[in-house]
Amino acid sequence: MQIAIVLYKGMTALDAIGPYEVLNLIEDSELRFVSNEVGPIVTDSGILVLGATHSFEETPNPDLILVPGSSADTLTAMADKELINWLQTCHPNTRLTLSVCSGALVLAAAGLLEGKEATTHWLAQDELKRFGAIPKKQERIVRSGKIMTAAGVSAGIDLALAVVEELCGRQRAEEIQLLIEYDPQPPVNSGHISKASKSVLENATREMKAAARNPRNAVSLPLVLWRTALRKLRKH
Repeated sequence: MQIAIVLYKGMTALDAIGPYEVLNLIEDSELRFVSNEVGPIVTDSGILVLGATHSFEETPNPDLILVPGSSADTLTAMADKELINWLQTCHPNTRLTLSVCSGALVLAAAGLLEGKEATTHWLAQDELKRFGAIPKKQERIVRSGKIMTAAGVSAGIDLALAVVEELCGRQRAEEIQLLIEYDPQPPVNSGHISKASKSVLENATREMKAAARNPRNAVSLPLVLWRTALRKLRKH
């Protein structure tokens, strides 16, 4: 089974690496980090670098695709024509197409979530509506056909375990959970907006919006919206 995890400049590392640690333990899996070209990819911290092992062109028919999100460069990925074309070409033949965090918006920009239920990071839920998706704000993992979307960042580990359970059975999923000792017992309890205090939510929102400021968005957003409008016109 070939598993392609998408990398792009400014992506959030845990969105990809969390699921990788789980999916890499699927027997007989071939895992690829894919991007426009092979080479280093600087993540959103500006410090941590991941490596793309294969290009999109070298990976025309993966069984699983996983698209991570980003704190500042989601729109840039949504406007990346090569990435979007690759998703549109590969998705019809995948067993599962997955996203973590705002990676759902990249799937949406490719037209894959129109009319489908989906989730993403709590701050980006309303953006799903722009692309015809149906946001499920209270859900950590949402299944819609062969598309599975996960909420923010850490939810990618839950997503990957759900995938293993489906493909390999519950026992293997539990074995992998034990192998990585995934037994969350956080010392604080503010991991969802329904649990956060007003001040925590306000400060987190302000911090996320500040991190999301990106001068490239002035170009990327109109381009993404224009392509989305054209796609809808062609359907009619």
